[in-house]
Amino acid sequence: MVLGIYPYLVMNGNGQEAVKFYEKALDAKVIGVQTFGEMPGNPEFPTPIEAIDRVMNAHLKVGDNDLMLSDTFPGQPYQIGSQVTVAITIDSVEKSKEVFEKLKEDGQVGMPLQETFWSPSYGQVTDKFGVTWQISTQSADNE
Repeated sequence: MVLGIYPYLVMNGNGQEAVKFYEKALDAKVIGVQTFGEMPGNPEFPTPIEAIDRVMNAHLKVGDNDLMLSDTFPGQPYQIGSQVTVAITIDSVEKSKEVFEKLKEDGQVGMPLQETFWSPSYGQVTDKFGVTWQISTQSADNE
């Protein structure tokens, strides 16, 4: 079952500034901000120094609505017009796979569904209409 859907803004290194801006401009409550530097370390792929303070994920509450935000990882492409994606939270890995497969029909996979430290199944896909979706599974294990 789909649990929720919300806009996800993608910044290009100025995510910290954007969080402060939207907090003030929209009277938003900042629920949390995680940087790439706070990710669990991987000695095979150390976090580059220029990524440490970039926003990996920020969650703001605007009224009763969720607004999510992150920065691109250094070296990743950034194109004006592509900075808004749609995040969708689903309650099971099986349903996430089903939704992901349907959205990728005639589309393009940006990140295959995979287990991450925040989700048992997360992936990114751009559908045939050019809309990028972030599919995330929220199970009882990762709430």
